[in-house]
Amino acid sequence: MEVIFLIGVLIFSVVLHEVSHGLAAYSQGDSTAKDAGRLTLNPIPHIDPVGSILVPLILVLLPVRGLIAWAKPVPVNPLNFRNRKWGEVQVSLAGIAANLALAVTFGLLLRFGMNQEALQAIVPILRDIVLLNIILGIFNMVPIPPLDGSHVLSVFLPPQLAEVRDFFFRYGFFMLLALIFLFPGLFFGLILIPILGLFQLIVGVPVCALPGIFPFCY
Repeated sequence: MEVIFLIGVLIFSVVLHEVSHGLAAYSQGDSTAKDAGRLTLNPIPHIDPVGSILVPLILVLLPVRGLIAWAKPVPVNPLNFRNRKWGEVQVSLAGIAANLALAVTFGLLLRFGMNQEALQAIVPILRDIVLLNIILGIFNMVPIPPLDGSHVLSVFLPPQLAEVRDFFFRYGFFMLLALIFLFPGLFFGLILIPILGLFQLIVGVPVCALPGIFPFCY
């Protein structure tokens, strides 16, 4: 049941992430995601069998202090953006912003309610919602395709690095999987510091000072 709960939180969080991309694109004049029926919180149109189920399930079972997932990317057409350059940046950052907003919302509830007896039973749930959304936000900042950070970086790359950019966008997904599964300690170690720091900044206490279902601290 604990694994199902964690995956459920992850699926909702990654669905919100993708819907936010679609809404940002729509605000920029691109209705591709809307026309494809992807501006919905119904998880079914968004679920990716590998990224939404298989990868997080494997990571729950592995001895690593990290849990990530992704949904099927919403379709967008940058040619429809009112501002091609900044529209692409806005759309790329929208998903990260959604996860961090969710982390801040539940994190402040946890910060100001953790000592209230009425909320003691849900402290582990709140802790995991905050932690998982921070992990998703920081994870998506990594500048490796297809993560959002790579799209932001590509906007600012000079034209002479176009071949390098094309190479990374062609093979980035395989590089990302290799990092996650072949070098999990290295990958999660690199993003661990901002995850821990942001959690403590929002909640006011270290993540490992609170109980949780997700076995992050061991």
